[in-house]
Amino acid sequence: MPLLSDQDRKFLQDHLAQQLVAPVKLLYFTQTLACQFCRETEQILRELADLSDKITLQVYNFVTDKEVADAYGVDKIPATVVLGEKDYGIRFYGIPSGYEFTSLVEDVVDVSRGESGLSPESLQALAQVVEPVHIQVFITPT
Repeated sequence: MPLLSDQDRKFLQDHLAQQLVAPVKLLYFTQTLACQFCRETEQILRELADLSDKITLQVYNFVTDKEVADAYGVDKIPATVVLGEKDYGIRFYGIPSGYEFTSLVEDVVDVSRGESGLSPESLQALAQVVEPVHIQVFITPT
């Protein structure tokens, strides 16, 4: 049974058709055992990828495809790597449901466009950062 309603599917198809420029690859890391929400996350990603021919999904087993997980710095599951023409470092851990689904869709759009949406002033300030920075955003439904 699909997770997206027909109305949501239609809206997203139109949105992605208007917004996506370049192809986007979703690399999904999962495992069969001991992973809460892995199955549901894969279903969400499959439904999202089915909405546009510019989105592809590659599924990897976190254990048996360890070298691929390590190459992308994936250290927990469920994990989704959002790749465009280059790797912007976007990693989505956990199930992208509820408001988090919107965040994932907009990440896909931003990666496809190769733009962050930041102002020129913000980009100029960020250009001054010389040390590597690791940014994590934590979201909770409460």
